[in-house]
Amino acid sequence: MLAKRLYSTITSAKPVDGFIGAIGNTPLLRLKTLSQQTQCEILAKAEFMNPGGSVKDRAAYYVVKKAEESGQLKPGSGGTVVEGTAGNTGIGLAHVCRAKGYKCVIYMPNTQSQEKIDLLKMLGADVRPVPAVPYDNPDNYNHQAKRYAESLGENAVWTDQFDNWKANRQAHIETTGPEIWSQTEGKVDGFTCATGTGGTFAGVTRYLKEKSGGKVKAFIADPPGSVLYSYFKSGGKLTERQGSSITEGIGQGRITENLKPDVDLVDDALFIKDEDTIAMLYRLLDEEGLYIGASSALNVVAANEMAKILGPGHTIVTIISDGAYRYQSRLFSRKWLESKGLVDAIPKHLHKYIVLP
Repeated sequence: MLAKRLYSTITSAKPVDGFIGAIGNTPLLRLKTLSQQTQCEILAKAEFMNPGGSVKDRAAYYVVKKAEESGQLKPGSGGTVVEGTAGNTGIGLAHVCRAKGYKCVIYMPNTQSQEKIDLLKMLGADVRPVPAVPYDNPDNYNHQAKRYAESLGENAVWTDQFDNWKANRQAHIETTGPEIWSQTEGKVDGFTCATGTGGTFAGVTRYLKEKSGGKVKAFIADPPGSVLYSYFKSGGKLTERQGSSITEGIGQGRITENLKPDVDLVDDALFIKDEDTIAMLYRLLDEEGLYIGASSALNVVAANEMAKILGPGHTIVTIISDGAYRYQSRLFSRKWLESKGLVDAIPKHLHKYIVLP
C-alpha cells in the first residue's frame, strides 16, 4: 500500500522549472518516538529536502527575486549578488545565482565548517572568510559585504538577509507558513524554532497567528551565546552575549528587522543547552533515521519541550533546517566532541555513531 501511494505521488507530480521551481513544498514529518512519549503530534518540516539542502533556499530565492523586481539586478546581464552569511543562505544564493547567471560573493565568519566553505566554492561562489567579530564592529562580515556591494555600483546588490524583511521574512509568509497550515489541515497548536536572521520564525509565526486568529502559540528557541531568550524572558532587555554554542547560523545579539515586526507575537522562549542538542541529534539518527544538523536538533528539542508545556493532545511544528552533511567532520568526531565536553551528553548506546577520530 505504501509503495502504491508513493508511486501515485511521484507519477502525479508535474515537472518544475529547474532549481528554483523545486524550492518549497517540503514534507512534514511525524517524529514517531517523541510523539508517542509526549502524546502530542510532533511534526518537523523537512527543509533539508529543498534542492540546495536547507530552509535558506527559500530566502535566497526571494531576496534575488525582490532585487530583480526593484531594478537592483537586471536579469540576463551577469550582475553580482553579495551577502554576509554563516553558510546556508550563501549556499542557497550560490545555487540561485548559478541558475540565473549572476556572480555570487559571500563574506562569512571564519568560524564556519570547512564543508560549507568547500561547497560554496564548488558552486562557483567567491568566498571571503573574515574574522568573527560582533555586529557593532565595522569589520563584521555583514558590514564588509555591504561595503563591497556598494563599491560595485549598478547591477549589484547586497541582499541583507538579516534585515531584508520584505524578502526573507516574506518568503515564509508566502510559502512555509501556508504549507504548514495546509499539511496539518489547520490543526496546529504550536510552532517553535531558533532564529538567526529571524526570517523563518517571524514569517511562519505571522502567517500561523493570522490564519488561526491568534490561537497558535509561538515559542522562540535559543542556543547558548544568544540574547533572545533573556530578551523575551526579561520583557525586552538586551544583554551582552555570554558563551558560545556548537550550533551554526542561529542565535543573535540583537533584534533583526526580520523579527522586529513580530516581537509581540512571541508567546514564550526556550533556552536549549548544547548537551540536549547533541543528544537529540544522535537520538534522531538512531530512532528516526534522520541525519540532521545541530540547529535542527535544537529545534526538535524545543518542539519536545513545547509539547510538554502545552500537554498531551496538541500538534507542534518545528523546522529541520538542514542535514548533517555540512557539519559531519565535527558532529561525529570523537576528538571534537571531547573538546566541547559533549561525549558524555550522548547516551552510551549511541556512541556507535561517533565514527570519526
